[in-house]
Amino acid sequence: MHIIIVGAGIVGAATAYELAADGHQVTVVEQRGAAAEEASFGSSGLLAPSLLMPWAAPGLGGPLGRWPWSRDATLRLVRGAGMAGRRWRWRWSQAGRRPETAARLAGLEGLGRYSLARTRELIHQWDVGLETSRGTLVLLRRPEDVERLQPALKVLRDAGVGLRDVDADTARLIEPGLSTDVPLAGAVHVPDGESGNCRLFAQILRHTAQERGAQFVFGAHVRALSASPPGVHVVGEAAPRQADAVVLCAGVASAALLRPLGRHLPLEAVHGYTVSAPVREDSHAPQGSVIDPLHRITITRQGQRVRVSGGAEIGHGNGSHHAPTLQTLYLALSGWFPGGALTSSPQVQVWRGARPTLTDGAPAIGASGVSGLWINTGHGACGWAQACGSARALADLIARRSPAIDLQPFAPQRF
Repeated sequence: MHIIIVGAGIVGAATAYELAADGHQVTVVEQRGAAAEEASFGSSGLLAPSLLMPWAAPGLGGPLGRWPWSRDATLRLVRGAGMAGRRWRWRWSQAGRRPETAARLAGLEGLGRYSLARTRELIHQWDVGLETSRGTLVLLRRPEDVERLQPALKVLRDAGVGLRDVDADTARLIEPGLSTDVPLAGAVHVPDGESGNCRLFAQILRHTAQERGAQFVFGAHVRALSASPPGVHVVGEAAPRQADAVVLCAGVASAALLRPLGRHLPLEAVHGYTVSAPVREDSHAPQGSVIDPLHRITITRQGQRVRVSGGAEIGHGNGSHHAPTLQTLYLALSGWFPGGALTSSPQVQVWRGARPTLTDGAPAIGASGVSGLWINTGHGACGWAQACGSARALADLIARRSPAIDLQPFAPQRF
C-alpha cells in the first residue's frame, strides 16, 4: 500500500518506520523543516513509568486549582484560551472523577509498558545511543503526598511493575546529588524507569525509515484531507496527493483536519516548559529521572545535560514565557540538585511547546470511521513514552493483524 503520514514528530516518525518496515510505500508530509520540531523537540525525556508523568491523565496529581487564570493555577488559562479552552479544562477535570478512570489508567499503563519494550528492542537492534539513564525516583516531601499518586501506583503494582517505597536516606543513596536541605519524607523508586533523548530518537527513526524507502517531504502544510480516494491537499500544490491510506499524526492540527470530514476529537494544545542545562558536576547532578509530584515537575539526565520540565497552559499566550513557571523550574533544579547544572551557561535552552492532549488523557489510535483514514495522535505529555508502541499497534491494525495490546481504550470513536 501507499500510505501518507501527516506529521513527523516522534509519533509520526515511529509510524513511518513501522509501516515502512512492513513493506508499505510511505510518504511523510511535515509542515516544519525537520522531524521532531514541535512537541517532540522539548520532551521531558521521561520514557517510563509513563503513568507517573505529570499530566499523564486526569485525576492524577491532585486538584487543578480554583482560579484557572491565576499565576498559581496548575493548569492555567492564558491569552487565546477562550471558551473552548475553558470547556476543555472542565472536561479534563471531570474525566478524572468518572468510574472508567481505573480502566483507562490500566490501558495507559499497558500501552506505556508495551511501548517501552518496543523502544528498547529498536535501540538494541540498531545499537544506538540515546543519552539514556535508568531508574526513576518520585520524591515525597510529606507522607501524605503519596495519596496524590495512589491511583497510578495501584495500577502499576497490579501490573507487576517493580516499585520500592524508600526513606529519605535511601533516596539520597540512589540519587547522591539530592539536597539534604530540602525536606524529604521518602520516595517511590522505580528501578526500571528510563529517560532518553526524544528528538535524537525521532531523527534516527526518520533515517531508518528512509533506508527502507520512506520519503519525507518537509515544508509541506496540509490544509485538508480528502476521503475518496484518501489523500491530502498541500498548500501550494494544484492537485491533492493521493494514496491508499492516510495516517494522521499531526498533533493539535489533527482536530481541524478531521472536522470537515465529520469527525470530532477534543484536542487541546497544553503548553509546557523545559529548561535544559549542561551538567556542572556529575556527582551533584541527577543520575536517572526524578519526579516532584507536588509541583508536577520532572528532572531527567540526558547525557551531559539536565532537563527540568513543568507547567501546563491552555492558550497561545502573549508571546513571552511565563516567568513564575520558569522560576519554579529553576528553583526545583537548583533546590533538589544544588551545583548539578550550569543554569547560567549560554548553552541553557528554554523551550515552550504544545502537547496535543485529549480530554481523557489517552491518545486516539485506530480507524477514524472514514474509509482509508487512520489516526495516531493526542498522546499529550506521554508522546515519547507511547510512540513506538502505538506505531507498532497501528501498523498491525492496518495489516489486519491483531495488535499485541488492546487498543479499545484508545479508539477514536469514544468521543
